[in-house]
Amino acid sequence: MRDPDPDLLNYATRLAQDAGQVALQYFRKPLDTEIKPDQSPVTVADKAVEDFVRARLMRDFPDDGIFGEEGGADGLARQRLWVIDPIDGTRSFLSGHPGFGFLLALLQDRVPKIGVVGMPAMGEVYAGMGNLALCNGLPIRVSGRQSLDDAMLYINEAEPMRAEQPAVFERLARAGATRRFAHDCYPHALLAAGHIDAVVDYNLQPYDFLPLCALIEAAGGVISDWHGAPLTLQSGGAVISAASPGLHAEILEITS
Repeated sequence: MRDPDPDLLNYATRLAQDAGQVALQYFRKPLDTEIKPDQSPVTVADKAVEDFVRARLMRDFPDDGIFGEEGGADGLARQRLWVIDPIDGTRSFLSGHPGFGFLLALLQDRVPKIGVVGMPAMGEVYAGMGNLALCNGLPIRVSGRQSLDDAMLYINEAEPMRAEQPAVFERLARAGATRRFAHDCYPHALLAAGHIDAVVDYNLQPYDFLPLCALIEAAGGVISDWHGAPLTLQSGGAVISAASPGLHAEILEITS
């Protein structure tokens, strides 16, 4: 099956913009919260955004599959599969922090081909396909940093990482020229745009990491699991994003 039509990147970008407007209708307003079995929160906003996106995709691409955080999978075995995280960072969203995102991927034959990170409260949409990566329509590129000693390193989800992978966490906490602790998708978008050099993430789900793949690769970066394997629907939740193969290899020495 041939690669997706380039017009699909524009479609996915517009969809992210529209989904962001739905999310902003609920942002910094009182919301009831439910706790899912995995102890993560979910609100009416998460459900409203995913329902909006699913309805749009079902109307425009009725033969494609959809896999969303809230609505589960429909047509998982189809050649084209859209993957949705309606609000990545619900805790940020609930606390009024603008760092929540919207994530969308298009997988073709199980391989990520389009990746979109929308940051509704910041008015930014990052999108990538092939060798084209954009933020709000302007080209972006990774920094190309080669050495971990010189790198700006982000450590995502430090709390579960420290509890479950203490040796890796301790090594990461001493790595890089400087470090920041963070959560959710925005550090990966910042990496694609060349602002930071590496992100080590943990405890993710497929709808958290699959939308990052095509974006980071289109911007010239490298993304994999902690052992260097490509990310798939079956991957675990441990992820590395890096601005160059050399930097990625150095981080793999810590995580694998």
